[in-house]
Amino acid sequence: MEPSAREPLLRKTSSSYQTFPGSTIRRLDKEYLRSLHNQRLYLAVFAAVLGNFSFGFALVYPSPVIPVLEAHPNPALRLDQHTASWFGSVFTLGAAAGGLSTMLLNDCLGRKLSIMFSALPSAAGYALMAGAQGVGMLLLGRVLTGYAGGVTSACIPVYISEISHPGVRGMLGACPQIMAVLGSLGLYALGKYLRLVLDWRWLAVAGEVPVLAMIILLCFMPNSPRFLLSQGKEEEALRSLCWLRGRDTDYAQEYEQIKDSVRKQSRRVTCAEIKDPFIYKPILIAGVMRFLQQLSGVTCILVYLQSIFKKTSVILKPEYDAALVGLVRLLSVAIAAVSMDKAGRKILLFVSAGVMLVSNLTLGLYIHIMPASHNSTIANQTSLSSADLPEEPTNYITLIPLLATMFFIMGYALGWGPITWLLMSEILPLKARGVASGLCVIVSWLTAFTLTQFFLPVVNAFGLEVPFFFFAVISAGNILFTGCCVPETKGRSLEQIEAFFRTGRRSFIR
Repeated sequence: MEPSAREPLLRKTSSSYQTFPGSTIRRLDKEYLRSLHNQRLYLAVFAAVLGNFSFGFALVYPSPVIPVLEAHPNPALRLDQHTASWFGSVFTLGAAAGGLSTMLLNDCLGRKLSIMFSALPSAAGYALMAGAQGVGMLLLGRVLTGYAGGVTSACIPVYISEISHPGVRGMLGACPQIMAVLGSLGLYALGKYLRLVLDWRWLAVAGEVPVLAMIILLCFMPNSPRFLLSQGKEEEALRSLCWLRGRDTDYAQEYEQIKDSVRKQSRRVTCAEIKDPFIYKPILIAGVMRFLQQLSGVTCILVYLQSIFKKTSVILKPEYDAALVGLVRLLSVAIAAVSMDKAGRKILLFVSAGVMLVSNLTLGLYIHIMPASHNSTIANQTSLSSADLPEEPTNYITLIPLLATMFFIMGYALGWGPITWLLMSEILPLKARGVASGLCVIVSWLTAFTLTQFFLPVVNAFGLEVPFFFFAVISAGNILFTGCCVPETKGRSLEQIEAFFRTGRRSFIR
């Protein structure tokens, strides 16, 4: 039969065997859109990601403060090169400790209460730094704010993934990264203003504002329906899902799917069950992604950004470096947020790793090929003292390291920045989600601390180009790992993703 002759028959057959009449499909589409656009869901996500705003604020807090403290008239508060280095890096140790404690907090207190709990050490840390009378109080304040950052890093992505509608989970999953970048930009802008007008202590006082706003708003937000069901609180879980999806939607069907998934995982994971591929495969994928994310060099590049720019004689005033990079990060994460639920996670991971690979290779080759004055060691000339570096003649070819660094940050923010956190919260099985997310945060921050501490000795021993070649090799590994191990989770419910790892059948995830 000719194709033209078959078309009327196909149309007739498809309409005859249509599962739902057109009116029912239109009604389901309207319910889906109402559920997708329920404003309460976005309010709950906003309340949670205020913790990431505080995290981004605290992470770069030393940037405007260290130059002031290095010249402080009080010897008890004056920072030398050694104490200034610890003031900048001890935050990551606190974050690792926060990730460790989250392995218990996530499952004992729940996602929402764990985020609220992080406000206590965060507020205490800012108070210590605001009223510091010595270096010890400053370091303790950094450790406490780092601890709070570690808790929020592990809890907020899990909370968002468990309350989000599958149709917008990718976009909402990028919000933590967006808010962290906004927090950093807010710190840079406020730091410059306060340095000119007010005492540096007020910068720590300003850090209390998003913390207090977060804890007040979260008091009115529901807990995760999946966590509530795991605690046997069925009625409260149903009310929570109704609040998040809206009363006029078919939330009951989603509730039954979640309930069935929780029932199958009612017990906590045991040591024997870790051997089950359903448990260890997603944990390994999430953990390796967090490890590779840090090995790609983002923390080192951000920490020593001004030193790298100064040593390569970039035509740019140092005070604008961090703000420019922050704007690039913000734009890129926003693009990723819009694209995740349309293009998918894997394609963005491929593009991200590819851009980072090219950027690191370009910067490494530039430093290697340029004269010795451009690639000599910066071991004793860190970002903490980059203002003391001698000025070098510049020309337009020095735009290469600036553009390479900007493209690296852009590539990172497009994929391996936000998506690694999102996938961690999506693929981890419910019964191990709290413990495994904390483990991933520990891996992330211990790797960041180690790289940051060893960056300068490696540069001193082998040259500035060597770390960038290493980062390029890791970026190539990221491409291979994405292609071989990372599943596509776009538009899939958490229950579908769990079924994929449980059965190994790709039909569950397509």
